[in-house]
Amino acid sequence: MQAVKVSYTVQPSFVAQNQANIAVALEELRQQNNPDIRYHVFLDPDGQTFHHLAIYRGPEVAKALLEMPSFLEFQRQRDESGLVAPPQITPLSWVNGSFDPFPAR
Repeated sequence: MQAVKVSYTVQPSFVAQNQANIAVALEELRQQNNPDIRYHVFLDPDGQTFHHLAIYRGPEVAKALLEMPSFLEFQRQRDESGLVAPPQITPLSWVNGSFDPFPAR
């Protein structure tokens, strides 16, 4: 299992568009119905900083997400929006949880 957190801050004027772009990308991900990925996005109390948390069963799943057209478009628009703070990528290691994100099949 792999996990990564990506945090970045957008301009106030881009918050709504970023949320819309995220919604499009996550809808495409939902349509794929892939049981090997868990992806969540949170908004910081400052109203501008987004935190993406992705948990993958393996590296091939991460690659598939990063190649989705809607995800690439989300990233392009985000990166061209004049970010306040660029993406900070943090690999994470699983310790424990209240449920197994990938129960045995």
